[in-house]
Amino acid sequence: MSTQILTTTRRPALIEAFTAPKGFGDQTLRDRRADAIELLGGIPDPSVLPTEELAAATARVLSRPGVPALQYSRTEGISPLREWIAEREGVPVERILITNGGFHGLSLAIQSVVERGGLVAVDNPIFPLFLRGLQLSDARTLPVFVGPQGLDVDHLSDQLRAGARPSALYTVPDFHNPSQGTLPGEARRELVRLAEHYGFVILADNPYRELRFAGKQESVEEFNNSDHVVHINTFTKTLGPGLRLGWTVAPERLSGDLVALRSRQDSHSSTLVQAIIGELVTSDPGIFDATLERARGLYRNRAETLVAALHREAPGAFETVLPDGGLFLWPKLADSSVDPDQLAADASAEGVEYQRGSFFPSGPGTDADRHLRLAYGEVPAPKLEEAAARLGRALAKQRK
Repeated sequence: MSTQILTTTRRPALIEAFTAPKGFGDQTLRDRRADAIELLGGIPDPSVLPTEELAAATARVLSRPGVPALQYSRTEGISPLREWIAEREGVPVERILITNGGFHGLSLAIQSVVERGGLVAVDNPIFPLFLRGLQLSDARTLPVFVGPQGLDVDHLSDQLRAGARPSALYTVPDFHNPSQGTLPGEARRELVRLAEHYGFVILADNPYRELRFAGKQESVEEFNNSDHVVHINTFTKTLGPGLRLGWTVAPERLSGDLVALRSRQDSHSSTLVQAIIGELVTSDPGIFDATLERARGLYRNRAETLVAALHREAPGAFETVLPDGGLFLWPKLADSSVDPDQLAADASAEGVEYQRGSFFPSGPGTDADRHLRLAYGEVPAPKLEEAAARLGRALAKQRK
C-alpha cells in the first residue's frame, strides 16, 4: 500500500501581498538597449567615486594582522566609522546604527515604531519603494501634500487637528524624490513641534543631502536634537550604491530598539565594507568632502544642461525649476492636451527612458501624472542634450 504525501505550496499572506512598484527597484536593472538613453535612477556618476582611494583603503585593511575586517563585529557597527559619522551628525556615537544602505534603515525604523495596520503619514507624491517597506507592517497611509518647498506642514497640521493620529511620518526633506524641493528651516522646526505634540515619529530620509550644489544648506539640527525623529542617510549617492552602507541617527529612547531588532535579523553590516569606508574617511580627513565637491560640480553642470536642452528642443513644452541639488529634475507638461502615457511610449520608441510622474503614488489634488522624473546623475552632458532632442521629437507627435 502506498501513502501519498500532500504538500502545500501556499505562500504566506505577507508575501502574497507584495507588489512591485512600476518602473522601480530591480525593474530598472534590466538589460539595457544599446541605443537607449536612460534617465531612470538616482545613480552617482562613476567618474566622481573615489575608486583609487577605496582600493588603497581596502589593501590597508586587509594587510592588518589577524585580518579583523573578515570577522564578526558588533550590531551597532564598528570604529572608527561610527565615530566619524557621529561627529558629522553632531550626536553621541551611541545614537548611530550602521545599516545596509538607506532602505534598510527605513525598514528597521518602520518595524520599530509602526504597529501592524498602523497609520503612517507620507509624502504626496511619494518615493514608491518606501511603500514596499510599509508592506512589512501592513500599514495604512495618510498622504500629505508636497510642494516646491517639500512637505506641506500646514496640510499635515490641518489633518492632525481634524483627528488624524499617525504613528509615524515619512518624508525626504532635502531634494525631495521626486519633486526636488527642500524643506525650509522654519518648516522643519514646525514639523518637529507637531511630532512632539501629537506623539508621532518622523522618518527623515536624507540620501541627497550632501549633494547640494546651489543655495544654502538647511540644518538637520532640528531632526538630530529631537527624540521624535529617526534620521536616515546612506553612502549610496556619495561613495556608491554597491557598498550597501548607510546609517540611522535615532533618539536614545529608540536606538536600543533598533539594535535589538537588527540583532534578530542579519546581526550586522559587512565588517569588511565598514572597515574600508572607515579607513577611507579617517586616513585622509578631507577625502569625503573632496569627493562631494567633485560630484556637486558635475551634477550642477548636468542639471543646467538638461534644463537648457529641454527648453531649446521643446520650447514651451515644460515648466521647469532648476534644482539646487540632488539627482533629479521634475518638469511638468505645460500643455494639458499632451497625454503623458503616450508621451512615455513615444519617447521610448525614440530611445529615451524616464520615470513617469504617475509611477509616484499620490492622492487627490496633485498633478504628479503631468510630470516626468528625469535623472541626470550618471548621464554625460551630450547624452542629456540628445535625450532632450528625442523627447522633443516624441512631443511633436502629439503637437502636430
